[in-house]
Amino acid sequence: MRAWIARRPAWVVDLVLAVFVTAVQVQSLGIPLGAEPVSRPVTDLGGSAYALLAASGAALILRRRLPVTVFLLTGALSLVYFALDFPDRLSCLALFVATYTLTAHGEGRRPVQIATLGTVVLALGWLIAAADVRPDVAIGWVFFRIGATVISLTLGTSMRSRRIIAADAQLRADLAERHREEEARARVDAERLRIAREVHDTVAHAITIINVQSGVTAHILDKRPEQARETLRIIEETSSRALREMRAILGVLTGDDRREPAPGLDRLDGLVAVARDAGLDVVVDHDPARASLPSAVDSAAFRIVQESMTNVIRHVGPTTVRVHVEQGDEELRVRVTDSGAGAVGHTDGTGRGIIGMRERCALLGGELSAGPRPQGGFEVLARLPLHPVGVHS
Repeated sequence: MRAWIARRPAWVVDLVLAVFVTAVQVQSLGIPLGAEPVSRPVTDLGGSAYALLAASGAALILRRRLPVTVFLLTGALSLVYFALDFPDRLSCLALFVATYTLTAHGEGRRPVQIATLGTVVLALGWLIAAADVRPDVAIGWVFFRIGATVISLTLGTSMRSRRIIAADAQLRADLAERHREEEARARVDAERLRIAREVHDTVAHAITIINVQSGVTAHILDKRPEQARETLRIIEETSSRALREMRAILGVLTGDDRREPAPGLDRLDGLVAVARDAGLDVVVDHDPARASLPSAVDSAAFRIVQESMTNVIRHVGPTTVRVHVEQGDEELRVRVTDSGAGAVGHTDGTGRGIIGMRERCALLGGELSAGPRPQGGFEVLARLPLHPVGVHS
């Protein structure tokens, strides 16, 4: 039966309820009850008692579409009914249903206020109509009407509160789900950005070194084959190293847990050796014996040095590069300077590689500055906190 009701439109349920309430109210007039007040026979006034009860019951058809109107109508019909001194019986059943509907399904506070005020007015009207009720014990019917109306109001208000609480809980659940989805998308975007940055740093550095060495090879191949063989070896080692790093980066996408750890400052010597082979005169000031760094800071520092050297090779050519790495109590400072006069793309500090380095620092809560030096050349200075936000060593 419950499933059948759930599949039917609301007006069908209301129609059935209206017919049932009307039948019960009208039918109750033929059942005499004890301790009733002396009242007008239901056959007086042309059967007006039946008409009033039928009208109040029929109004329930619109109880959900017009809850305020139905409540006011059933309340008015109830006052008229008892003012004409017709018997109680179950004549207030439609009013009880209308009161419950108004408080349970109304929107906002206004329906509850209307129901409360209406109940007060009805109670006063009923008490006035029963001022001369006889026998005295029959006054219990008046208090029954008042009490039943208050109970209907209370039940409706309770149901309304439960509905609001359920709606709020559903809203919070939807917001939490939306927040989780946004967080997941943000994590995916951040991971994509990290992978793109790793790919850029790895490929740009390797291609730059290979480009320089291949140019040297083409120039000296016939005149100095032994040196050409050495540059080819450097190209082979650089490409192999780049491929290994690419596999490590792409392992994030494939879920391969055998991938190599991200490169750190422990590989600085190898990076310097490659840069020297590309024609740079590199001077390093770094104490590898200091305390170990958080992996994210270590990797970011390595990538900053790598990208800085790549920019020097690409835009400046053979020159002197100084790498200074200083580990303090609160932050790691990485400074890379060159003494050459680079191209515009290197000197304005807005290249894609520099933007990537700046983003790396920002993600860890640090900062990076890059620009030309007054005495000539270019400087990259990064400050990386040793306890970056959201990263644990």
